[in-house]
Amino acid sequence: MRIAVVTDAWRPQTNGVVTTLARTAEGLRALGHDVVMMTPEGLPTVPCPSYPEIRLALFQGRRVAAWLADQRPEALHIATEGPLGLAARNAALRAGLRFTTSYHTQFPKYLRARYPLPEAWTFALLRYFHGAAARTMVGTEAVRRELHERGFRHLVPWSRGVDTALFRPRPEVRLPYPRPILIFVGRVSVEKSVEDFCRAEVAGTKLVVGGGPQLVELRQRYPSVVFTGYKYGEELASLFAGSDCFVFPSRTDTFGLVMLEAMACGLPVAAYPVTGPIDVVRNDRTGCLRADLAAAIVAALELDRAQCRAQALEYRWENATREFLGNLVEARGPLPARRTLRVRIAAAVNRRRSP
Repeated sequence: MRIAVVTDAWRPQTNGVVTTLARTAEGLRALGHDVVMMTPEGLPTVPCPSYPEIRLALFQGRRVAAWLADQRPEALHIATEGPLGLAARNAALRAGLRFTTSYHTQFPKYLRARYPLPEAWTFALLRYFHGAAARTMVGTEAVRRELHERGFRHLVPWSRGVDTALFRPRPEVRLPYPRPILIFVGRVSVEKSVEDFCRAEVAGTKLVVGGGPQLVELRQRYPSVVFTGYKYGEELASLFAGSDCFVFPSRTDTFGLVMLEAMACGLPVAAYPVTGPIDVVRNDRTGCLRADLAAAIVAALELDRAQCRAQALEYRWENATREFLGNLVEARGPLPARRTLRVRIAAAVNRRRSP
């Protein structure tokens, strides 16, 4: 099958979305499918406001439409709601192509953390975007329930995997810091609540691995925290394996792939009881979910590392890829019914009236 994937998130970005799409494309090709991708790579881009490390490919509607016409995909997946994703959505509808989408990012919560925008406004835009899809793939049951309650339809599961050969326990690793060693890996930005980790009153050493728009600010504010910058591959896996607890303070993730990478290295997770952790972590077995992050860290340090590794082994990229494949639809099949504006307004009014 010829499968086209359109995404605004791509290398050199390092995040769960990019990892998921790259591993899925690799898995699809291993199964014999022809995968073509439209990404910002090679296109003119501008920096994302307040996050210049992310580059946006604007005003590419004609290019995307021509690419779709040239590729003639048998299945089309639009992975992100950015400029390329929107261009692909509009081009597909004009060409009469069916497509699937995926919900990777809690944009309403991200924007709310940065600007005083009501979440209802952003969710309305996301419903518009995903409403034209035959199916929208979501990473966890908690996210599916939340989106369903907000009026999203045609939601299907798409889980994740983890490279358990790279991310594995390494008893020989000894990091040169006082123990316990607590580690966060990810984007250093306000929506990830990294500062909650930095200011948590717990003993030991705190490592923050990654970069982002809040890095300079937090490095100045918390001199006792070790900020390593970006780490990759074996070096990253060794930092995981040499630590004692992985701290995931984000309240805005839809899955949190990095938690699986940590658990694969034998690390218990300390996190808030929110979407992402509540579906990935087995509370009080492979991690501790508490409203008090410091209490979660203290409790997680007592957990059995072998159970963390065992749970991570259940997540295989091969299974996630087959789940993705089963969610795809024929691009040339009948289009889903489009709700009229009057029906959409009535549905929104009913949701607001519901207790």
